[in-house]
Amino acid sequence: MLDVVQMHFTTVDYVIFALLLVASAGIGLFYAFSGGRQRTTQEFLMADRSMSCLPVSLSLLATFQSAVAILGAPSEVYTFGTQYWFLGCSYFLGLLIPAHIFIPVFYRLRLSSAYEYLELRFNKTVRICGTVTFIFQMVIYMGVVLYAPALALNAVTGFDLWGAVLAMGLVCTLYTALGGLKAVIWTDVFQTVVMFAGQLAVIVVGASQAGGMAEVWRKAVNGSRISGLDLNPDPLERHTFWTLGVGGVFLMLALYGVNQAQVQRYLSSRTEKEAIMSCYVVFPCQQIVLSLGCLMGLVMFARYGENSPLDKGYVKTNDQMVLYFVMDVFKDLPGLAGLFVACLFRSSAVETFNSLATVTMEDLIKPHFPNMTEAKATLLSKGLALVYGLVCLAMAYLASLMGSVLQAAFSIFGMVGGPLLGVFCLGMFFPWANPTGALVGLAAGLAMAFWIGIGSFVMRLPGPTPLPPLNTTALPLFDNMTTTVMTTLVSAAKPR
Repeated sequence: MLDVVQMHFTTVDYVIFALLLVASAGIGLFYAFSGGRQRTTQEFLMADRSMSCLPVSLSLLATFQSAVAILGAPSEVYTFGTQYWFLGCSYFLGLLIPAHIFIPVFYRLRLSSAYEYLELRFNKTVRICGTVTFIFQMVIYMGVVLYAPALALNAVTGFDLWGAVLAMGLVCTLYTALGGLKAVIWTDVFQTVVMFAGQLAVIVVGASQAGGMAEVWRKAVNGSRISGLDLNPDPLERHTFWTLGVGGVFLMLALYGVNQAQVQRYLSSRTEKEAIMSCYVVFPCQQIVLSLGCLMGLVMFARYGENSPLDKGYVKTNDQMVLYFVMDVFKDLPGLAGLFVACLFRSSAVETFNSLATVTMEDLIKPHFPNMTEAKATLLSKGLALVYGLVCLAMAYLASLMGSVLQAAFSIFGMVGGPLLGVFCLGMFFPWANPTGALVGLAAGLAMAFWIGIGSFVMRLPGPTPLPPLNTTALPLFDNMTTTVMTTLVSAAKPR
C-alpha cells in the first residue's frame, strides 16, 4: 500500500528556486551592460551573429523542451511503456534536413526573419501572411505553456500558482528585453544544465531507493514496460515506429527547420558551418533528454508498479503523478525538489519574446519605415520584447479562464506549424510554384488542420477517458504527440 506523501515545499526549496531565477536575470543584466550594450538591432536581435556552436546547440535544445519533456515523457512511459522512445528515430532526419537544406538557404541570404525568404521567393503578401500566422501561433502558445505546468504544480504541491507564473514571466521579460538574443541563448545554456541536473537527480535518487538500476530494469521487464520495435502499419495503433519515427520527422522539421525561434539561433552563429554543426550537436542532446525522460518513467514504475498514486486518487492526472513522484523521492532531501521545479519552469515561453520582436520589427514595421535610425529601431525592438513579455502574462491569465477550451489552445501550435512548413517547402522544392499557389496552399492547410484539430476537440465526449491497454489505443486526433502530452497538463482541478 502507498502512503500519502505530504506535499509541500520547504524554505530551502523556495530558496533554490529563487536563486536560479536570480541567476537567469543576472545573465540578462550582464549582457545589457557589457559588450556593445545591445545598441544595434543586429546585436539585440541576432546576437551580433557572433555565437559559437555549443551555446547555439544548447539553446536549440532548450527552446521547445519545457514541461512537455519533463512531465509528459515519464508519465507516458510509466503508463504505456518505452515505445515512445522510438520518437528519437525521427531526430536524425528531422535535424539533418534543416542542417543541409534550410540553414544554407537562410544563412546565405543573411536574413533576420525567416519570413523575409517568403517575400524573396514569392511576394510581400505571402511574407505578411506567414508572419501574422506565426505571431498568432506563438501568442496563443506562450501564455498557455507558462500557465499549464504552474497549474499542475499547484494542484499537487500547493506551490503558489500566480507567484510562480509572475516570477518566471517577469524574469524572462527582464532578461530578454535588456540582454537581447545573446542573453536568451546563454540563459538557455544555464537552464539546460539545470534541466539535466534536475532529471539526473530524480533518476539517481529514485533508482537508489528502488534497489538500483538492475532492479528498475527487472521490474520494468516484468511489468511489460519494455517495448520492442513495433512495425505494425496500422495508423490507429497508439505508437509504432511509423507514427513516431516517421511522423516525428515532420514535427521536427516544423520546429527545427522553419520556426523563427530556431532560425534566429542558426542565424546568430558566426559562420554557416557552425550553424550546421549546431544541428549535429543538438542531435545527441535530444536523444539524452528523451532517454532521461523514459528512464524516469521506468524508475517511477519500479517504485509504484501497477499500484499508482493516480489509481489511489492521490493525484488527478498522469502528469501530476510525476510531480508526486518527485516529492516522494525527495521528501527527506530538502532543496532537490526546488531544483526540479526550477528545471520544470525553464520556460519555453521566453524563447518566443525575442523571435516575436524580430518578425514584428523586420516584417511589419521596417518595410513601412525604411529610414528609421538604428538607435530608434533598437529601442523599438526592446520595447516590442517587453510588450510581448507582458502579453505572455496576459495570455497566462486568459488561460486560467479558458477551462476546457485551454486544451484546444495547445493544439493550435501544431495546427499552424504544419501549413507554415508546407509554404517554405513549396518555395524551396518546387521552382514553378507561384504566390497564388502559396497563399491558397497556406489557407487550405490551415483550414484542414483547424477542421480536424478543433473538430476532434468539439466532438470529444464529456467525462473521463478510460485507460487503454498497452500499445493498442487509438491515435489521438490531435496533430502530434506534443499536443497529446500537453493537453493532459490542464485537466487538474481549480488551483488552490
